[in-house]
Amino acid sequence: MTCVTVNGTRLHYEDHGTGRPLVFLHGWGTSGRVWDAQATDLMADHRVITVDWRGCGRSDRPATGYTIAEITHDILEFLDALALDEPVLIGSSIAGAFTIEAALAAPDKIGAIVPVDAGVHHFSGMQNAMDKLLADLRADRAGTLADLVPQWYRPGVGAPMIDWTIRQLLDSTFLIDQLLVDQATYDPRGRLGRVRVPTTFLHGELDTEVPLGIPRECASLIPDARLTVIEGAGHMSQQDQAERFNQALREALR
Repeated sequence: MTCVTVNGTRLHYEDHGTGRPLVFLHGWGTSGRVWDAQATDLMADHRVITVDWRGCGRSDRPATGYTIAEITHDILEFLDALALDEPVLIGSSIAGAFTIEAALAAPDKIGAIVPVDAGVHHFSGMQNAMDKLLADLRADRAGTLADLVPQWYRPGVGAPMIDWTIRQLLDSTFLIDQLLVDQATYDPRGRLGRVRVPTTFLHGELDTEVPLGIPRECASLIPDARLTVIEGAGHMSQQDQAERFNQALREALR
């Protein structure tokens, strides 16, 4: 198992291929495995790195540090530990916020960012909804996730993919729920004009978790940012429309 210790936490990662480094960051409670279809394709001509952030997958589960700021700190130390030269950060869902914060904090370290189906400020102000979700997770974690996760996928996605995602979430520590609290107050719009690295938002056409208006607004606030809509994809566009997603990502990388 390949691991590196950053910010006092051991992170598991996979590293395949050679060329321009791409660092893939998964969403809330899943793992680097959600990027398998991208790693298989892109490792032919890129260095593809998938990492499990703290509390998830095969990485450590410390008692603290489950905030957007702290996980961004982990990621920046991870880039240093692997001595990556201007990598592209690709982040799904809440990890889209990690890519934005990393670009703001250390633009000289990063070649480009690709927020994928990123909620960004969408959940800001939804304190009541987040409180209810947290209460539901405490009362019946498995049942709540069984109701929630199918909404992340386009209609028609098979049960095995949904079940696999739920299993990853159940394997992660419950401490990641602190990120839901953080999201309820996270709104970087006033700082997006200071992003100075190339930025492309990729977003599923059928994403019901985060409406398309969110990446459209964010792209309009970041200088020269672009938005590509993945036709027929839901919130997990890299999985439920993998071929279309890979084509869009390759175009963004060009």
